[in-house]
Amino acid sequence: MTSSTHRGGPLQLTLEQLRTDIADGTVDTVIVAFTDMQGRLQGKRIHGAFFLDHVLDAGTEGCNYLLAVDVDMNTVDGYAISSWERGYGDMFFEMDLSTLRRTPGFPNSVTIQSDLTWLDGSGEVVQSPRSILKKQVASAADDGWGAFAGTELEFILFEESYEEAWDRRYHGLTGANRYNVDYSILGGSKVEPVLREIRNEMYRAGMTVESAKGECNLGQHEIGFLFDEVLRTCDNHTVYKTGAKEIAARHGQALTFMAKFDAREGNSCHIHLSLRGTDGEVVFADDDRDGGRSELFDHFLAGVLATMRELTYFYAPNINSYKRFAKGSFAPTAVAWGTDNRTCALRVVGHGAGLRVENRVPGGDVNPYLAIAAMLAGGLHGIREGLELPPVCEGNAYQGDYEHVPTTLREARDLLAASEVARAAFGDEVVDHYVNAADVEITAFTAAVTDWERVRGFERL
Repeated sequence: MTSSTHRGGPLQLTLEQLRTDIADGTVDTVIVAFTDMQGRLQGKRIHGAFFLDHVLDAGTEGCNYLLAVDVDMNTVDGYAISSWERGYGDMFFEMDLSTLRRTPGFPNSVTIQSDLTWLDGSGEVVQSPRSILKKQVASAADDGWGAFAGTELEFILFEESYEEAWDRRYHGLTGANRYNVDYSILGGSKVEPVLREIRNEMYRAGMTVESAKGECNLGQHEIGFLFDEVLRTCDNHTVYKTGAKEIAARHGQALTFMAKFDAREGNSCHIHLSLRGTDGEVVFADDDRDGGRSELFDHFLAGVLATMRELTYFYAPNINSYKRFAKGSFAPTAVAWGTDNRTCALRVVGHGAGLRVENRVPGGDVNPYLAIAAMLAGGLHGIREGLELPPVCEGNAYQGDYEHVPTTLREARDLLAASEVARAAFGDEVVDHYVNAADVEITAFTAAVTDWERVRGFERL
């Protein structure tokens, strides 16, 4: 196996090199994993020699409940693919050897990411996030387009370990910075031991690392990576998110990607997306038109905008996601677009070959496969229907007369369930699966008693 095209970073690990590394003891563990609904890597650690002798050719399997559980790994009702009645059978891990890489933070381990198929040979598990994105990539390719994206993930780093944080029930944690360190070199120096190891380990794992910078919340930072084909970007995103947590833990610290940890600034995951011709031709830019945007780009942008509300679940999949959407917070509330305007949900940025749309709705808790699939579905809908782009927002979108991004998971769930665009793009099986996922989260939250309720009501009510 040889690597696919790769920009600037180290080449992907080859199967031939893996054989050598396992034979000489450099590598003794192979992680075979897939990305679940919550955006987490799930799978197995397989001994290197066993992997080469058995798993490489025969593959491996995992229980189908892995795509039908809540964040606590509880089995829940309502999923067509997995239940007690169906016997909780297995899915096959269809390994994508082009994803073979060094595991960040684990020098004796490698990782392979997988798609999921059914053991009876009936095909792929269409509810798998990676499969959902691959379907949209294929749909774009049918029309002559290739899709490229970059994700900008923010996190908050704390001085306490994950175990300490759990034992405290996440109260009284100390941010690794005591004040706003947005773009501060001094503030970044305070946490450079962790950030440096994350950057270098991600480079070792085949990612093209750009930079690290401070953000606004206490201990908040962002590490950026070069854009790539959308599937590759999402694969990298998922490995990075897991690896960053593991590296922080080895430093005795913890970091969180949750969308809104406290009343200060939340963690965003801005997604930059563009199309090119399948031959690499630039198709979003046109210097002969106002704004330098092609007619194709305007239709694409109009589609993402028109479907923003009905596809918000894929951008904001958790109860906590909606706490970010507050006026004046740099998280969007208005379904509007603007040129280099950070008050809008969609920000047009760059020029020429770098012209792209930035979706500012997703938070750090987003599943990148689902979010980018939703953007592609919306944009392709706009192109195929020839949707006209509304007037640009100039000025403060928070104060404008625009539709509002959904404010609750319940609202987003209902919009998704009724979305004809979503059902046409993804299929009823996928939409119903994720509507049920939303129902599971809403039911769990409705039953919970929060600290806020105790503080207000314990004595005074």
